[in-house]
Amino acid sequence: MKRLAILGFHKIGDSPADWDSWFYIPERTFAGHLSCLKDEGWPVIDLEAFLRGLGAPETLPERSALLTFDDGYRSIREVALPWLVRFGYPGVMFVPTDFIGGFNSFDGSNEPEEPICDWAELCELQRRGVSIQSHAASHRPFSKLDPAEQEREIVQSKAVLEAQLGAAVEVLAYPYGDPGADPGRLQLALKHAGYRAAFLYGGGLARLPAEDPYVLPRVAMGPDTDLKAELRGDCH
Repeated sequence: MKRLAILGFHKIGDSPADWDSWFYIPERTFAGHLSCLKDEGWPVIDLEAFLRGLGAPETLPERSALLTFDDGYRSIREVALPWLVRFGYPGVMFVPTDFIGGFNSFDGSNEPEEPICDWAELCELQRRGVSIQSHAASHRPFSKLDPAEQEREIVQSKAVLEAQLGAAVEVLAYPYGDPGADPGRLQLALKHAGYRAAFLYGGGLARLPAEDPYVLPRVAMGPDTDLKAELRGDCH
């Protein structure tokens, strides 16, 4: 059984002074997370290695990490990417396609307004080792959508990303970590659409071979996350 730490980040950098949001990770803290993985002996793999490991876990190290970033925030290009390059680490960014080049209006008043990467920025991220994958189209919770709407979300987002970026889209992160009221039906739709895996938000370490690659847990990363404890599995 191989251990895989799938880390789920959102915004890297300082939150606005008048906000107290857990989803911002200061740059220094983020760099510390990357150092922790190196110091603790968790190799960071890319999406290709992850997908290969789904079917052939023996191709993976005994323990490894996959770095994922939700929502496509520009801070990932401006703040996180230089650190990823410095460490030589790849990543995966999940983008809601309706908001590319816009803002996180899907958060309403719950989070500060933040810019989402445009196509040129997504292309740059992809060139520099960050795979761009699906976070659906409208970022609505799947449990609030009927089956036809869910299918449109997963098919449309995949088609748009593949057409614009010229690379396969094979994994999805559920908006809000919500796999829908009928996860089994949605997973069949994902498989039919060509997705090979899908990610929740939270739940600790994953283990491969996976019982179900369409409900993979991730370590929810915030400014106070004790990554060493998470890697030991002490928190779950």
